[in-house]
Amino acid sequence: MGDKRPNVLMVLVDQWPGPLLGVSGHPVIQTPTLDQIARNGVRFTRAYSECPICIPARRTLMTGTTTRTHGDRIFGTVNRMPDLPTIAQCFRDGGYQAFAVGKLHVYPPRDRIGFDEVLLAEEGRPHLGTVDDHDIYLADRGYPGKQFAHGMNNNNYMHRPWHLPEDCHVTNWSTEQMCRMIKRRDPTRPAFWTLSYTAPHPPLVPLACYMDMYRQFTIEPALDADWAKDVSKLPHPLKMIRNFYPDFSPEAVEEIRRAFYALCTHIDHQLRLVIGTLREEGLLDDTVILVAADHGDMLGDFGLFAKRTYFERSANVPMILMGVKDDPRVGVDRVDDRLVGLQDIMPTLLDLAGLSVPQSCDGQSMIAADDIRSSLYGDCLENAGAARLLHDGRHKLIWYPAGNSFQLFDLDDDPQELTDRADDPDYQATRESLQQQLAERLYGADIDQGWVKDGKLEGFTPPPFEAKPDRSFSGQRGLHFPEPPKEAQDQSVGFPS
Repeated sequence: MGDKRPNVLMVLVDQWPGPLLGVSGHPVIQTPTLDQIARNGVRFTRAYSECPICIPARRTLMTGTTTRTHGDRIFGTVNRMPDLPTIAQCFRDGGYQAFAVGKLHVYPPRDRIGFDEVLLAEEGRPHLGTVDDHDIYLADRGYPGKQFAHGMNNNNYMHRPWHLPEDCHVTNWSTEQMCRMIKRRDPTRPAFWTLSYTAPHPPLVPLACYMDMYRQFTIEPALDADWAKDVSKLPHPLKMIRNFYPDFSPEAVEEIRRAFYALCTHIDHQLRLVIGTLREEGLLDDTVILVAADHGDMLGDFGLFAKRTYFERSANVPMILMGVKDDPRVGVDRVDDRLVGLQDIMPTLLDLAGLSVPQSCDGQSMIAADDIRSSLYGDCLENAGAARLLHDGRHKLIWYPAGNSFQLFDLDDDPQELTDRADDPDYQATRESLQQQLAERLYGADIDQGWVKDGKLEGFTPPPFEAKPDRSFSGQRGLHFPEPPKEAQDQSVGFPS
């Protein structure tokens, strides 16, 4: 009533590839809501998850810092949040009310990381210290401990329709809770809301109606390339990923994608309720909306699945920003090709709200006309599965220290990464320049810097590749009633090193 500063809604989706938007030209995916948000603002095409793994990516997003600052590039399940200002705390310190619904993926799970209130949906992780609010809701509805009674898994690509009533689906629950949060706001102060959907991250359990909707479409086949055909010649980390997942047939990949796309469109449609609530509350024209993902999913491209790689499907993420009405800083129906990362979300939203950006932030505002980075660095894992990235806006160099392997892609000429230019004589000057820049960005004397000699990347000799059975069944959940599990056999699900 008295405070005219904008409200801010940050919408996060989990494991959603950047190219998977109708407005980006994808031939199949149905995303009318996200497409309209993009037309109402700006879409960043070169947006990346600097560490495409859930927990490190979210630490980057919530603190505006890189892995070097916040300290996790390996998926530290029981690592506490670093002692850094969070985006929620900065908004609260600036006089905002701050509320979150959905997945935070922090430890302990009830750490509010600066929010006034959090309603959690943590994908069945009671062994980390709490029964989350979505599980409590299911118990109230008469389905205690049955979130995973469908039998599907968080880390593989089995799929089937959702097994409980529609309002029990975590996407519906998250949407409803955010709409109620908006209605319960303090009308005298602006608000910062975070809505963090757990889908389309597996388990692949879409509502049957969305799976049926995608029966009318021909699902595009997975990408293949000459560099990916001979598994024995792949970089060691890619062999590990190829071994971890089954060798799905083209027909199976088609069904996996159909189920994944169904989860995406379900989110897109549910998000309309949140936007409708903002509109009917008279807030939409005064609310900044940002949509982003923590990372993507390979979905069978080059025989790969999930994340942990720097290919476009895994590392490139949706990044859509809609400003308040008539804000020239954001604009309307714009496409921006500058290099941006998850570290840039916090300073961008604070900038749009007129709040100070803490000095701890490594990111920069995405709406600054004269502050555009020339390169982006990324680092993922520290063992034989490690990968490092140096992106100059056009060329992407990926380094796999285990075996000292390189890949180089020219995204202007080859946006689908079908041709590896690492050994192409025409690209040697580019490769050498990017390798030098990458060597200068490495940190950690006992790890990365030990893989460099005389300023040159040398990596290390990996252990002999050995295919190992998945004894955890990809971290399979069980029945969480009458008593939820107090501990898990595997704190995280990864690949053998």
